[in-house]
Amino acid sequence: MKKTFVMRGQTASGGQEVLEFGGKQKETKGMAYKITEFVLYPSTNIFTQAYEMAGTITAGKTAIAPTDPNFDNEGLLATCFIKGNSGASDPIMSPELSILNDTFLITQNLILMVQDGQSTPVNWQCRFEAVKMNDAETAVANYKQFTIFDE
Repeated sequence: MKKTFVMRGQTASGGQEVLEFGGKQKETKGMAYKITEFVLYPSTNIFTQAYEMAGTITAGKTAIAPTDPNFDNEGLLATCFIKGNSGASDPIMSPELSILNDTFLITQNLILMVQDGQSTPVNWQCRFEAVKMNDAETAVANYKQFTIFDE
């Protein structure tokens, strides 16, 4: 099993994706994952169009709106925001702002949601790291994610 891996894609503005971690229980017994990167990138011509994008990743039953994340929600694992102004010779991009809960041990599927101010699709990439757990850590991680998902 790889120590780190990447999930990436392009999602319609306002759309959701399920990031699948379940279904491989035999292969992943005693394994969890932690998020180490979440980035967004426009799917528009950055030299001629402005953009403003946000995304969230949650361990809950429903997605958390990227335009209104609540850091009190334990299921919110990652949020990202980036914007840029158009300029034919020199587009101005804001620094990407990503906040990750890289201590949360992921044992179940996650939900990614993205939003773009111009309603164009959003490119995204997430990097995860595999973590080996003992039986006690597995029980705690599974229980924690179950209680978040069951709210």
